[in-house]
Parts: sequence; C-alpha cells; structure tokens
Amino acid sequence: MGVLYVNNNGEIIPNSGATIAAGNRSYLYGDGLFESIRIMNGKPINVVNHFNRLVEGSKVLKMRIPAFFTAAFFEDKIKELVQLSGITEGGKCRISIDRAPGGTYFPETNEVSYFIEVYPYEANYFELNSKGLEVDIYVDLKKQKNYLSNYKTKNGLIYVMCAIAARDKNLDDLLISNEKGGILESSNSNIFVVSNGVLYTPGLDEGCLAGTMRMQVINLAISHGIKVYECNILPQNLLAADEIFLTNAIRGISWVGGYRTKRYFNVISRKIQAYLNDYWENQEA
Repeated sequence: MGVLYVNNNGEIIPNSGATIAAGNRSYLYGDGLFESIRIMNGKPINVVNHFNRLVEGSKVLKMRIPAFFTAAFFEDKIKELVQLSGITEGGKCRISIDRAPGGTYFPETNEVSYFIEVYPYEANYFELNSKGLEVDIYVDLKKQKNYLSNYKTKNGLIYVMCAIAARDKNLDDLLISNEKGGILESSNSNIFVVSNGVLYTPGLDEGCLAGTMRMQVINLAISHGIKVYECNILPQNLLAADEIFLTNAIRGISWVGGYRTKRYFNVISRKIQAYLNDYWENQEA
C-alpha cells in the first residue's frame, strides 16, 4: 500500500506527521462526533445513514452544519481519498465533525470543521469470525442514559476502559450495562440476543448507541421474516439465549461463542451475515 491521504476540512494532505491543527476542540475537549464507514470494492457504503446520524448528533451538540454538508458531498470526498490512497477493494473510513477552534469549555462559535481519513481493510466483504468471541459483563463503569447516549461523540472513555478490561481478562470483549443493569452494547458494537429464532436487542431508549449496522440488521431480519424485538436485556437473558452476536459498521456481524460457562451457536448470525453481503452486492449491481 502506498501513501494514504486525509482531508482536513477541504485540504488534502498525506497521512503522515501532523494532520490536525493546534486548537482542535475535539483534541482538547472531545467536542465532536465521528462515524466509521465501511468501504467495499473501493466505494463507501451506507453513507446516507451515517450522514443522517452525524446531522442528528450535531443538532444535539448545538453545532451548526453548513448547507453544503450533504451525504453526496461526503461520499464524493471519501471516494476522492480512496482513489488517491490506492484502495480498490476493502477499506474503512472515519469522518469527524468537530466544533471549530476557539474558547475553552465555553466555545466561541458553533461552526464546525470536518476531517476524513481512509485506511485499507483486510476483507472486501463482511466475513463472519471463524471462532466465536468470548465475552463477559463489564462491571467497573456503567453507561449513563441521557440525550447523548445514542450518538458517537468523541467522549469514548467508557469504551476504551471496557476494551482494556477485556484484554486484561483475556477475553475478546465485554458488555456494557446501564445503571439499571440492562445490557446495552460491547466496547465497539451493538448486541443482539437470539432465542427460538427471534432477535432481541436493547432499545434506543435504554441508552445504547444508535448503530447504523444495528438498524440495517433489524431491517434485513424483518424483511426475511425474522421477528425482532427492542427491549431491556438482562444478564439472565444471555444465559437463556441460543445465540448472541455483535454488530458494527466495519465488521458487520461477529458471533459470540461463549459467555462465562454458556456456549452458543451461530445459525442465525451466519444467515444474517449472508443477507448483509447479498444486500450490498445487489447495491453494486
């Protein structure tokens, strides 16, 4: 792979050395949002849903999105970087929207800047993990439910600490709970529980991230006759489940092989992964 490039608010520069200016409020205060977008066959996918979540999150953070920020605008900018960076198959992209520099905790403006980066990814299509993930529940911190809970803000410390705790326990991931003990998500993914062929996933009102892949999996499952319920999920539901799988925009679906002493299958998760790839192959056709 040759040189990779980033787009810093309209300026395209090599992704080497410093690429973010001093005073960036995301760097100083976590004052921003981001989206992770999968690239297949050298093209970003699901851009509209990612952009819509950025817009919704920006409104919540009182950031002013300019009129020329559209899904088509960002799709063109991503494609430009992908081409310059020589990514012809699988890749991943990160778009950041940050409040413009100025001020301390009280910002001088609500205008925004954007930052786009692209990287190659080892797989062109979504691939199900061959070995099931080993997970447990993260107990050190609880995720608070508030009006920021559903968005991908730059305040990601609970996910960082969760991932570190999983590594320290020699596990693949840990599951984050809300203050009432309801399971919400993992350090990097939404969660689905399968019982008797029915999917259960935490509702957005429980405080989980409003994942774009979560939404697509729900829609795909329903379109293929699989029932989906958004509801509170407790630890005992994990023990009673036939399957558990995690979803995020980059990996698609990852099936869980074990939670403590409980072991799981991957029949439904394998089906939905196939539906997912079929969907995007048809979009390319």
